[in-house]
Amino acid sequence: MQQDFAKLARYVEFILEVDKLKTVLRKTKAAHVDRYENSAEHSWQIALFALNLREYAKEPVDIDKVIRMLLIHDLGEIDTGDTIVYAEGDAAEREAEELAAIRRILGLLPQPQADELLALWQEFEARRTPEARYARAVDRLMPIVLNLRSGGQSWRENGVRKQQVLDMAVGKIDDGCPAVASWLRQELDRAEAAGFFTKIS
Repeated sequence: MQQDFAKLARYVEFILEVDKLKTVLRKTKAAHVDRYENSAEHSWQIALFALNLREYAKEPVDIDKVIRMLLIHDLGEIDTGDTIVYAEGDAAEREAEELAAIRRILGLLPQPQADELLALWQEFEARRTPEARYARAVDRLMPIVLNLRSGGQSWRENGVRKQQVLDMAVGKIDDGCPAVASWLRQELDRAEAAGFFTKIS
């Protein structure tokens, strides 16, 4: 019984550590309040979104696996913070920092759970499976949906151009949800006409 309590204590330590994800602010505001969303809210919301959008997945997916990916995909931000996808800089360095962070955080868990979740996180990052491509598509989709709702709030605040969204987000969405990407291209045309993006000077 004492051994069971030791294992339980590790789960509790882990869940209290990941509570810090609630303090990591993103660049996009929530839809119904005038405040920036946090990364924990984002992870919950896209897991729910993925559950409901699965009929649009390009290939059949194990939705339970997708949801597990989405619930852990941003845990590294506890150490690294959130970086907007359109940010310039050394992507390889950011990826290495996030990998180190995810290893630390998942290392709080007992085995084999720690290794299982690390493998799942790495699968998401590599985007070589239908589940990973679909999960990444929904991850890229949610901030766009919030920007379409808010008049381009984070796009305007961060100097994002429409072409950046097409190249760095809609392309990933197309890999996992082509029908959603087609819809988005129309919506982005409307957003551009409405002035949601930074003008190229």
